[in-house]
Amino acid sequence: MEEEQLKRFKELLLSQRNEILQNADETVADMTDQTVNCPDPTDRASIESDRSFVLRLRERERMLLTKIMEALERIENGEFGVCESCGGEIGYKRLEARPVTTLCIDCKTRSEAQEKARGE
Repeated sequence: MEEEQLKRFKELLLSQRNEILQNADETVADMTDQTVNCPDPTDRASIESDRSFVLRLRERERMLLTKIMEALERIENGEFGVCESCGGEIGYKRLEARPVTTLCIDCKTRSEAQEKARGE
């Protein structure tokens, strides 16, 4: 992969990482600042539901953050854009769509077909 492309992906990944970290900071601040005392059980349930939803989103972002950090490490190691299954090159368009991917489209398709066959 060309140096210019690697630089672009690194900037994209760093931007995504920073956005996730900012969201996490905002969530922590919002949850520690909320001293809402709702006597109405319906309002309280709605607030708890919203909090639960935000926490699920942050958990998904935390998992994505791990993948982002691994992708940044692969860039530094010269392994970015190489399929971990077949060793072939991961297509540029696939990397644009999902820069944290570790599988080329063919290997990912096979993997999903195997998961489906196993009923996962």
